Amino acid sequence: MEFNFETLDPRERYKLLIGSVVPRPIALVTSIDEKGVYNAAPFSFFNCFSHDPPILIIGVEERAGAPKDTVRNIRATKEFVVNVVSEEIAERQNICAVDFPPGIDELKPANLTAVPSSAVKSPRIAESPVNMECKLIEELRFGERGKRSIILGEVLRFHIHDDVLGERNHVLIDKLKPVGRLSGNGYVHVTDRFDLKRIDYATWLAQQAAADD
Repeated sequence: MEFNFETLDPRERYKLLIGSVVPRPIALVTSIDEKGVYNAAPFSFFNCFSHDPPILIIGVEERAGAPKDTVRNIRATKEFVVNVVSEEIAERQNICAVDFPPGIDELKPANLTAVPSSAVKSPRIAESPVNMECKLIEELRFGERGKRSIILGEVLRFHIHDDVLGERNHVLIDKLKPVGRLSGNGYVHVTDRFDLKRIDYATWLAQQAAADD
């Protein structure tokens, strides 16, 4: 089956993409508006794109023809915090996805605790095992009327719970317990894993020669 994405209805493209690009990490983004009201919202169009400089990227679409609170806040303050969603807060991050009216602090109904950040005014979430304080690098806008925003942020401060950090600053995935996003209402635990050691060209050649013998 082949689909022409140049002519396919956007909703059909969406179903194919989110069902195939899986699992996706979830960024529970906290921001603050110009009146000092906090906002929290989860986004699974999210990933790390560079470590030097440390850049995160988040995709946000308009709601009902208007920018979401997250985008409005980031445009106004040029900052935000990405909080990693663990198993412990998976259900509470779903509360943050409720379409509350503007000006509502989603952290309160979700029973999540706002704590001060070090380099930005946007709060961190205490219950999240990893918080990344970011400054806005650039917002790219795509689609009709620029309804899709691609937010690029540089990580200024990185916070991690002590029990999640191992030797030599390795993150302990069994302690982090992140959840990933699938299509529809689907989520996934990161529990069934396997390792594949990366090999160099010389090792690959040796393996091929051994296989031919």
